[in-house]
Amino acid sequence: MLRTKPIKVLITGANGFVGWNLQLRLRERCDVQVVCYNRNQHTGQLAELLEEVNFVFHLAGINRSHDPSEFVTGNTNLTRDLCLAVAVAARSADRPIPILYTSSTQAAQDNAYGRSKRDAEDALVVTGQDPLVPVHVLRLPNLFGKWSQPNYNSVVATFCHNIARDLPIQINDPQAKLTLVYIDDLLDHFVKLMDGEAHMAGSDSFATVQPQYTTTVGDLAQLIRKFRDSRRSLVIERVGTSLVRALYATYVSYLPEEAFAYDVQQHTDQRGVFVEILKTPDCGQFSFFTAYPGVTRGGHYHHSKTEKFLVIKGQALFRFRHMQTGQTHELQTSGDRPQIVETVPGWTHDITNTGPEEIVVMLWANEIFDRAHPDTYDCPL
Repeated sequence: MLRTKPIKVLITGANGFVGWNLQLRLRERCDVQVVCYNRNQHTGQLAELLEEVNFVFHLAGINRSHDPSEFVTGNTNLTRDLCLAVAVAARSADRPIPILYTSSTQAAQDNAYGRSKRDAEDALVVTGQDPLVPVHVLRLPNLFGKWSQPNYNSVVATFCHNIARDLPIQINDPQAKLTLVYIDDLLDHFVKLMDGEAHMAGSDSFATVQPQYTTTVGDLAQLIRKFRDSRRSLVIERVGTSLVRALYATYVSYLPEEAFAYDVQQHTDQRGVFVEILKTPDCGQFSFFTAYPGVTRGGHYHHSKTEKFLVIKGQALFRFRHMQTGQTHELQTSGDRPQIVETVPGWTHDITNTGPEEIVVMLWANEIFDRAHPDTYDCPL
């Protein structure tokens, strides 16, 4: 939702994992101005930064430290200072300035980090009693996505980074449960709150982000290894939806630059070349082939297998003959006209290059080729 009047938002911890992703998301909007607060600044600057601000994303915090006092300073005290500054700014402007705070499920634990997050939450809950400072607290489980720091506090980031580089990973308990939230789902929630499309939390100020995914440490590692191995097997996991989609996007974001491309095997003979591109567990495979002028490829039929051909360069003649009736059919196609040609079970078929140049043809088959059961029977036309 684009606003008629631009709004100004303040992001604390803007250079952290969530902050970087949020900055990018908000830069895609022409109606949002972003002001950043980072750890190299001090709380005395908050009053100035809050001038004309309409919304505060409070993401700053200390996640790891050998000194417990740093948790108090970076989590509890910073949050208290921010609450005071926002309350003053809201009263001065006589308008609401909501605060969204990313806490942690560790706030329920009795350790130095958890206590500091819980004390920060308490400060926000008190501040949220002021109608001019609506408060939204998110107790987040394991958060993952692009730009999270590996070997820090995200097992997903560590596994993705190390497995992409063939480095070892450590698994103490493969059956340990994980609850995960994907960064893009979190940001969707952020933006809806900022735009008023979702309501701030009620009197208790707490809310959850959906969807939340559950898995185990062992299953997580196994899936990420399958992502890596798919470059060799060409069999890709079901990466179009849900947790697998989010994890695959995350894994790819950790590839080193030298791994942005990879080779696939090319089969060459007197007809041209054939290259398999990608295989799926249950939706077939993709490939392409070429044929020199005058060359005919194919000359076989299938019982159940189906294929879709797309000539993307050159001119081609497709021929078909019904295996029972002998009925024939021919059609011409070329790269000048995007047209899918589909093979039909029970019809033998071939393709001939009828032009003066090599043809290039994309091919999808509805199943992965199985040499033991190929469902492909030679029968020249």
